[in-house]
Amino acid sequence: MMLIKNLLKIALLWFILFAFITHSESFADTDLELFSGNTLYVSVYSNIYSAPKAVRLELAAMLSLRNTDPKNSITILKADYYDTAGKLVDSYIKKPLVLKPLESAYIYLKEYDKRGGPGANFIVKWQADKKVNRPIIETIMFSTRHGISFVCPGQIIKEYIE
Repeated sequence: MMLIKNLLKIALLWFILFAFITHSESFADTDLELFSGNTLYVSVYSNIYSAPKAVRLELAAMLSLRNTDPKNSITILKADYYDTAGKLVDSYIKKPLVLKPLESAYIYLKEYDKRGGPGANFIVKWQADKKVNRPIIETIMFSTRHGISFVCPGQIIKEYIE
């Protein structure tokens, strides 16, 4: 009798474990949120300040635009660069830029480009013909001279409404 109870307990535990594993796998497949476009704010620190005397360190920056969808293209509609005061400095996308599945593009700001200042940013707008994986849109700031590098992810400021 004790053997039967133990076997039933083991069988029940296996059943619960199997149900949990299969449920979590199916949940992971359907949990992915898809988008058809966004407008993002992406911080750019073209220069930062260091030391007690606030010595300015000039940094190169790269806006990275990465289509993470393995099957569908996205279109970058704009990548506008603003300075610390919120004034438009440059529009880097002159015509829509189509990124094929898993394709990437970038915009490079040279280390000595001081136009943006410490509070610069990009406003990036993208869209797709159907709902896709959200692209990775971020800036990478770096200086090999100073041994500094860091990343700033884009923040959604406006959802695309179909």
